Amino acid sequence: MQPSFRQIRAFLSVASHLKFTRAAEELNISQPALTVQINQLEEALSIKLFNRNRRQVSLTAAGHDLLPLFERIAADMDEVMTASSDIYQARRGVVRISALPSVTSRIVPRAMASFRQTHPNIQVRIRDVVAETVVEMVKNEDVDFGIGARLTPDREIKVENFITDHVCAFYQSGHPLEDAKPILKLNDCTAFPLVLTGKNSSIRVLFERAMAREGTEVEIAAEANYMSTALGMVRAGLGVAILPMSAIDAGSVLGLAYKQIDAPWLHRRIGIIRKASRSDSPVAEHFIRALHAAVESMPNSPFKSIKKTDLVK
Repeated sequence: MQPSFRQIRAFLSVASHLKFTRAAEELNISQPALTVQINQLEEALSIKLFNRNRRQVSLTAAGHDLLPLFERIAADMDEVMTASSDIYQARRGVVRISALPSVTSRIVPRAMASFRQTHPNIQVRIRDVVAETVVEMVKNEDVDFGIGARLTPDREIKVENFITDHVCAFYQSGHPLEDAKPILKLNDCTAFPLVLTGKNSSIRVLFERAMAREGTEVEIAAEANYMSTALGMVRAGLGVAILPMSAIDAGSVLGLAYKQIDAPWLHRRIGIIRKASRSDSPVAEHFIRALHAAVESMPNSPFKSIKKTDLVK
């Protein structure tokens, strides 16, 4: 029979007071119940811990030897309880996040700034990666959660609605698209050479799906992994970039203009991505609330908040 922590607490209280009555009062139990716990502990250890008679209680030699070990166990358990409380209350811990660069350029830093004021002892570690890698890191448990787009059905993850982002065409000032309507159609853009993001990005996947549905062929002038690079290519005159509106936060738009594209298959929905089989971290949940608050506090943001309770099917 293994000693219980309750029995160890009973031993330490009696060892401190050397009186069963006072120890029972401290532990808020009856004296007979305390005696039972001490007897059970001595039985489990097969040694006598106290010399007892009607007049006094004293530690045996074995009791003296085990006292510092039991004190260490109690201290470790107190530390465990304190740490658990701190984690639950988000007073300490680490949040690991993988997120799309478009989100990390504005929303995440804003959330981090406010979160640091209320949770100064929480570390927030960010990995800005493409949509495919966001999901991969969540599934591998390299992060607590991701912020991205689910490109294909996947039972290993669960996605909570977070924000939507308009898709736009970015072009040089003076480009023929300046004379087009304020909101473009896809065929307005595909008449020109295009600058696209990499094939594993959410925008590229959405764009190719839209092209496949409409049966339109396009000329790809250049590809870029980062939106800031794509904007630089537009500035150099390589073509029109198809990017989320949040690209204005990811790179310089000096000398460029943009218009929203109205296409039913170019609707980008970004969610909070978790591994389906993994329990949520209390610290991570606190930071997710900070993310929602950050979006709601940005009236001029290119992102539009989605109700947290809605689930992406």
